[in-house]
Amino acid sequence: MTKLSVNINKIATLRNARGGNVPNVLQVAKDVQAFGAQGVTIHPRPDERHIRYQDAYDLKSIVTTEYNIEGNPIKKFMDMVLQIKPTQVTLVPDSVDAITSNAGWDTVKHKDYLAELISEFKSNGIRTSIFVDPTIDMIEGAAKTGTDRIELYTEAFAEAYEKGDKTAVKPYADCASLAHKLGLGVNAGHDLSLENIKFFKEQVPYLQEVSIGHALICEAIYQGLEPVVKQYLEKLK
Repeated sequence: MTKLSVNINKIATLRNARGGNVPNVLQVAKDVQAFGAQGVTIHPRPDERHIRYQDAYDLKSIVTTEYNIEGNPIKKFMDMVLQIKPTQVTLVPDSVDAITSNAGWDTVKHKDYLAELISEFKSNGIRTSIFVDPTIDMIEGAAKTGTDRIELYTEAFAEAYEKGDKTAVKPYADCASLAHKLGLGVNAGHDLSLENIKFFKEQVPYLQEVSIGHALICEAIYQGLEPVVKQYLEKLK
């Protein structure tokens, strides 16, 4: 079964909009795990517009499944991850002013840089993953960095699927197969939803984990958090 890691950034966005501690990010992390999610993902950004760095520290004792911290490896991020030692760190090349992640790493151009970072994380017992676009050369480049996994950036698939184009999943299937052949684990995330997740899971082999936040939280507004988490788990079987 592909594991579901729930990204709780949007819960923090709602909390920050009003101040105070409602909704409670830590309680939501407890709840999604109680509902069956096999992991919790956060993506702190330098401006702390949703998840705050303090949240990352506070969640360490709350997440009893898999704790995945995503982000651009600036010094503050590096220091935080090395102190917390989550289950997994996912390296994402997002710019400071990015609304959301919008591209994967150029693993060929940045091979040496990524290899150095990955070596430090792995020496501290942290599983590593690189956010990549679904292109063969980026998968081959990722394998040369020493990373444990890749995370396929799925926005292009989601946009095409919504328009009825199911052929857009093929590059993801091809990249997942190659990654597996090269000894890499396969994660995926960005714009996956209840509408497209089952098809994606069925078409993309060796899929170990999906990280889903925005769509899941939006769906939960109408259906409730527990029913939505359970629907994802059912579709990922």
